[in-house]
Amino acid sequence: MNIKRAKQEIKNTIQVYLTKNAHGEYEIPSMRQRPVLLIGPPGIGKTQIMEQVARECGIGLVSYTITHHTRQSAIGLPFISEKTYGGKNVHVTEYTMSEIVAAIYNKIEDTGLSEGLLFIDEINCVSETLAPAMLQFLQYKTFGNHKIPDGWIIVAAGNPPEYNKSVREFDIATLDRIKKIDVEADFEVWKEYAKQADIHPAILSFLTAKPQYFYQVETTVDGKVFATPRGWEDLSGFLKVCEKVGLTCDREVVVQYIEHPRIAKDFANYLELYKKYQARYQIDEILEGKRDEHLMEQAAKAPFDEKLSIISLILAKLDVEFKAYAQKEDYLEVLFGELKAFKRSLEGKAEAGETIETVPQTPIAIFSQQIEAFTAVSEQKQKAGLLTRSEKYRCVDITAAMNRYLQTVKAELLSDGGEIFDRFREMFGDERTELEDLCAHAGQTLEYGFDFMEGTFGSSQEMVVFITELNSSVPAVRFLQENECERYFEYNKNLLFDERRADILSRLDRLGAF
Repeated sequence: MNIKRAKQEIKNTIQVYLTKNAHGEYEIPSMRQRPVLLIGPPGIGKTQIMEQVARECGIGLVSYTITHHTRQSAIGLPFISEKTYGGKNVHVTEYTMSEIVAAIYNKIEDTGLSEGLLFIDEINCVSETLAPAMLQFLQYKTFGNHKIPDGWIIVAAGNPPEYNKSVREFDIATLDRIKKIDVEADFEVWKEYAKQADIHPAILSFLTAKPQYFYQVETTVDGKVFATPRGWEDLSGFLKVCEKVGLTCDREVVVQYIEHPRIAKDFANYLELYKKYQARYQIDEILEGKRDEHLMEQAAKAPFDEKLSIISLILAKLDVEFKAYAQKEDYLEVLFGELKAFKRSLEGKAEAGETIETVPQTPIAIFSQQIEAFTAVSEQKQKAGLLTRSEKYRCVDITAAMNRYLQTVKAELLSDGGEIFDRFREMFGDERTELEDLCAHAGQTLEYGFDFMEGTFGSSQEMVVFITELNSSVPAVRFLQENECERYFEYNKNLLFDERRADILSRLDRLGAF
């Protein structure tokens, strides 16, 4: 299966394993909860989805690459203890707690999350001395004589033998005690993720045109050469920062991430062309409504791969607009919730999960405490790994906004609760106006994008590509669900009709074959 389906399977497993009965015990006892084993090529995202799963399920995560461990660090160090058996004192060999088991308890102490995932990477590449301990771990959920805490689900990952000469085969007794999931690379699934992860548009455009370059591992006389999703994502991050600081990336830089000389060379050449297209077709001017008939004619006559690059450039600029709108809207939604909570505090009311201070306090003190509480909760979530980077930044921005609101009413010497809330509402209204401006600008930019697409390509396959890519962009879909764009809905309706008609014709062809 692809990595998206594998992620969902892990989330489903978590939901099932953590379901409790009426007596507060897990429906499936810990010893009957099979560990999940992901087997797939390196670099396709097996490790990365663990953070996403833990965050989305609101549980803890402890990760280890087992090849970095010795037998002693995995199962603990031996020590001699004295025990009494049948009235006789004897010396017994015991073991200190495994570093891995201790890490789980530390995670519980630090975050307050009593349930979580223990992720063990490269589990089928352990040393010969550690292999028996790993089999015991998978079968009985123990390291040495220390058990994994109940509520912690084991997920392990490994590579098939063709990708790693250190791989050890599991015996039938072990395989019969695990949930084995075979994972394979899938460009369309990765592309969906890549758009949400803000992968550099040049990489997306290049791989859309040449999906065979998305994942390749080849054996040559000089050794293995490869291109992986991990390599493309890391290259994307480097490219974006290079552009920000004014550095260029050539083939020698690309091959540091895409260790396949031919693919690295092709992408480096494409990246150079991509930048030339951006300058030649004046994408920024296009999306400001400045039409250039000569450039539109030039684009209409360009080779198809060049047209795809132009469309990619336009979509990348549109995504910037849609993301700015979405981020501001999410920020305002959380801030609005905090202001509502402040109003309830002034009125002495509380919603489920909230407590209202019974000791009389000034409105300034109430809001100051609310800021402290919001900051504490945000920091706790961040420590537990439950926030994405964008969510972390949003919390920082909201804390800053609340402090700004507080300092404003202090400076204006407001003390009455009603007056303070009215001032907060006025300031929030100013920020709401900023959202409306972002919405209007994004909508107008999209209209200019349609102006160019219609004037250059008409209702051609290029327009189909444009609409299809809009439909696969989460920020774009969100914007279009909340804001009207007649041309988008018209083209989208026609596109869906054409797809249905093609599907019907395809079915008729298949029936005719019988």
